[in-house]
Amino acid sequence: MVESLNTKVELVTEATSFLGMPDYGKIMIGDKGFEFYNEKKPNSYIQIPWTEVDHLDVSVMFGGKWIPRYAVATRRNGTYTFASKDPKAVLRAVREHIPADKILKSLTFWQVFKSGGKNLFKKESWENLYLSLFHRTKK
Repeated sequence: MVESLNTKVELVTEATSFLGMPDYGKIMIGDKGFEFYNEKKPNSYIQIPWTEVDHLDVSVMFGGKWIPRYAVATRRNGTYTFASKDPKAVLRAVREHIPADKILKSLTFWQVFKSGGKNLFKKESWENLYLSLFHRTKK
């Protein structure tokens, strides 16, 4: 069994980790870090100290009524995506350790689509597309 980072536990809730295949377990938020562990598979765990967390990306739908998932972005090791039974409680507990300006609302589907559509009409994007296709067929 893995030893916990935390000395004091603030919140434990059921959750799903989306690191590769979905993995079901529990999220533990404490004084030292953010932890995900699976009781059935002891080798399936994620420990992120608060000093390593860069920001949180929160997917918000229906004006904040529903939060389907959130992602913890670290300074060195990438982004870890989670979903939990009570995401608002998790975010409130995380806010005790991370400043509120580091908890960000992720872009919606239409915002991503719109920003991608703007780039279609720029000359540079078409030139880059042509060059990338040309070099692929040449090799």
